[in-house]
Amino acid sequence: MESQPSDINEAIEASGEVTLEQATNKAKEETDSLLNVRLDIAVTGETGSGKSSLVNALRGLKDSDEDAAPVGVTETTTEPTPYQHPTMPNVTLWDLPGIGSSNFKAKTYLKNVKFDRYDFFLIVSSGRFRENDIMLAKEIKKKKKVFYFVRSKTDLDVQFEKERKGIDKEETLSNIRRNSEEELKGIGNPKIFLVSSWDTSEFDFEKLIDTLESELPEHKQSALLQSVPVYSVAILERKVRMFQKAAWAVALASGAIAVAPVPGLSVSSDIAMVGSFFTSIYHSFGLDDKSLERLSERVNKPHLKSLKMSPLVEELIQMSSLRLGASALGVFLCSLVPVAGSAAAAAISFTTTRTVLLKGLDALAEEARKVLREAGLE
Repeated sequence: MESQPSDINEAIEASGEVTLEQATNKAKEETDSLLNVRLDIAVTGETGSGKSSLVNALRGLKDSDEDAAPVGVTETTTEPTPYQHPTMPNVTLWDLPGIGSSNFKAKTYLKNVKFDRYDFFLIVSSGRFRENDIMLAKEIKKKKKVFYFVRSKTDLDVQFEKERKGIDKEETLSNIRRNSEEELKGIGNPKIFLVSSWDTSEFDFEKLIDTLESELPEHKQSALLQSVPVYSVAILERKVRMFQKAAWAVALASGAIAVAPVPGLSVSSDIAMVGSFFTSIYHSFGLDDKSLERLSERVNKPHLKSLKMSPLVEELIQMSSLRLGASALGVFLCSLVPVAGSAAAAAISFTTTRTVLLKGLDALAEEARKVLREAGLE
């Protein structure tokens, strides 16, 4: 390892592997995981529990948005219905029929909804958890899959208790938690999250995402974190750290391509990877026009709609293309020299691409922080 350029040694160390070949393979896997890994989330519960609204909230949508899952006081979902994330098509939320409805009895429910396709289940209730919820959780547990209980419409409960009974927010939340734990005592130690699909910055929504991220398989974690809406500075900074960690993998995958002595191959591949990386960040940080429009309406600050971040992404990609193109000749000439030249080409490509990625990430993160300040969500 000592004979290799120091940047390559650094990349190997960042990967946690021993050899350049092992590090490169891991980089390719992590890059693919960042951009392409599938995540299928099942949202279930009794009819009228708020399943569809939760599906919309997890996709960063309002119930009234054009692509939102339909909601209503009666059962609007008659079969498992997939809803792709609006900016991450590899993430799908499945709005499942209400458990206990005439076509989906609790005992045969999992078979009917094709249980194996989902990574985990969110069991939703807008009031007390009932026998069907418990039966479903036990069946999921038998099949060794993960489930979480979500108490929806918590904002309405808090408002009702305050207006009608004079009970403050913290006491109401404490009562709901205690009652929910009592209702689900047959499950063991159930994980219960109190949420509002209308305002994901309130209550346990962030705690739910934290728990899901920590308990999902590693290759699924980035898909979840990228897909959740930016509702606080804390979630934004977690996304920033995720992309910072991923930058080495994208850069090293680029370095592996640079070893091949084909004119233009490295720089064209680098530009494609950089473009995909920046586009993923742009959507994940909620800087696209639709996300800014939804944020503007939620916090009642119309001027946020006029912010246009797409020119920044285009500028970053253009500047990156110039920077990567400037290093292309050195990469190509090094790649012509057997062994040592290949390592040098990989080092040049790795260093240049990583620098470009991190600088672009910093620029987009700063814009996202400004947006949150403007929205009053610091």
